[in-house]
Amino acid sequence: MQQAKETLQESIAQQRSELLEIMQAPLRELAALCQPEWADRAQLDKALSTGLQKLPFGSSLYALDTNGIQISSNVSTEGLAPTSFGRDRSKRPYMTEVLPLTGSLLSEAYISLLGRRPSLTAVQIVRDLSGAALGFIGTDFDLRDLPLTRKLYDEPAVWRQLKGDPSIRSTVFHQNRVESVMDQQIETVLGVVEELMVYHGMYHVILHFSSNRAVLWVMQDPYRYRLLDIDALVDPDICLAFPKTPYPSEALVPRERIRAVLDSFRDLRLMDEMFYLRSGTLNLFNGIVGLTFSCDGSHYIPHDEFLDAGYDFWVKN
Repeated sequence: MQQAKETLQESIAQQRSELLEIMQAPLRELAALCQPEWADRAQLDKALSTGLQKLPFGSSLYALDTNGIQISSNVSTEGLAPTSFGRDRSKRPYMTEVLPLTGSLLSEAYISLLGRRPSLTAVQIVRDLSGAALGFIGTDFDLRDLPLTRKLYDEPAVWRQLKGDPSIRSTVFHQNRVESVMDQQIETVLGVVEELMVYHGMYHVILHFSSNRAVLWVMQDPYRYRLLDIDALVDPDICLAFPKTPYPSEALVPRERIRAVLDSFRDLRLMDEMFYLRSGTLNLFNGIVGLTFSCDGSHYIPHDEFLDAGYDFWVKN
């Protein structure tokens, strides 16, 4: 049985767990180094400066009392920033989470105040020899500087429904489909699109039925999209502008099912004057069909589920 893919949240959680594992030992050593100097600001700054050299990826260090008030300078590779002494960090995202009673905590990502970029903060508790909490050491990290410990997130192939603009949904009963030029020439358009997908390397297409255009990506130049207006879409000669390309073996959509998906787009476009398809998307490699309706609601569906659902499903729902 094929193992289920991680959700986006599971992938993020695993990444955070692995990052914290990397940081825990250096943070414990840093806490032990700072504990004897906690009441002496100058010595505490010195201990933090020494600890920064052993801490991977950290951009700055500081010490906080148990109320979240900074009792040290900011320590970074650029030196000391004494003006941060006395700063109240109690309302910052990393201090409003459940702080660690032992060990360290890695905050959720947030936008930093000074750099205005995604950041993380590791918070390490510091205790005296009797076990009483003295405060915390905060270590800020720029997200861009942290190691990528996980592979690229894979989009799961599951049916997802997303609500659109409420202002559009609220007026859907007061609108009617206006026949577009693409509607009038839809058989020609779908024939051209099928040809491009099967024989000319187009692997992703967005058909905008209401505005008479298509946006497409081809395997020969995957980083740039092409925009085809209705004049190009109704001209089969457009296929001559794209070199003939073998159908990709990695595609999840069998070539013989492409036309069935496109024909279903046509059926949903014309199914009702009030509820109708505004745009349809097909990606051959992840096998996902995207649908946006006149109510601005969107669906992202594995192509086989989309075809199995059939026309009647959309009419009834």
